[in-house]
Amino acid sequence: MNKQNFSSIVILTGAGISAESGIKTFRDQDGLWENHRIEEVATPEAFIANPDLVHLFYNARREQLFSEEVEHNKGHEAIATLIKEFKGDVTLVTQNVDDLHERAGRALNLPDGHVIHMHGELSKMRCKETQNVFTSEHSLDKNLRCPCCKRPGNLRPHIVWFGEMPFYLDKIYEALSKCELFISIGTSGNVYPASQFVSFTQEDCYRLEVNLAETTVSPLFHNRRIGKAGDTLPELIEDILKGHLFNLSRD
Repeated sequence: MNKQNFSSIVILTGAGISAESGIKTFRDQDGLWENHRIEEVATPEAFIANPDLVHLFYNARREQLFSEEVEHNKGHEAIATLIKEFKGDVTLVTQNVDDLHERAGRALNLPDGHVIHMHGELSKMRCKETQNVFTSEHSLDKNLRCPCCKRPGNLRPHIVWFGEMPFYLDKIYEALSKCELFISIGTSGNVYPASQFVSFTQEDCYRLEVNLAETTVSPLFHNRRIGKAGDTLPELIEDILKGHLFNLSRD
């Protein structure tokens, strides 16, 4: 039985892991995002043109996220277990704006700061002028006064929209350059720049993809696990913690 002791791991998660918890994926097959065109609800221009619609859209997503029907799943739990028990460094980067990784982490007494949200967080709002960020699980509207500047209309969802730069890229690229194991989970491989993360790992980094089907970037990985994250991750994480590489062998 082969053994491999990784000292540094980077995990990237996408919409697939949250879909298992009931969160709608990025957009439907018809190109719409919950019956809205992307340009109507997910760009800075949309917020300027129709803040009421943008707030309505994200308020609905926020309401679903904090409803009783949505909870973290075994995939989130497995990742939280890895972060808690792994002896080396684990960097968790998510494209998701929900807090399901945090919920799984709290069950193991992990601090919420263990997740890098490159596309922002649904539970937060940001002042357009000062860029100060505030936590809020409640509905937003254009008349709500900003806590810092006291002006109505200055608060926006703390979400990275199309045409905007993702958060924490320097920190992410630094982690990618040093990691010995890179795991991509539930992401399509189509959204830039996350789709290129696998290419920023070192040549000797072991690269593993977990998804329901092959993606456009699958050939860049040494191995793949086809299936739901909640089904495949518990065993995979257990193998990593035990230092077993026999289930991670190259294709």
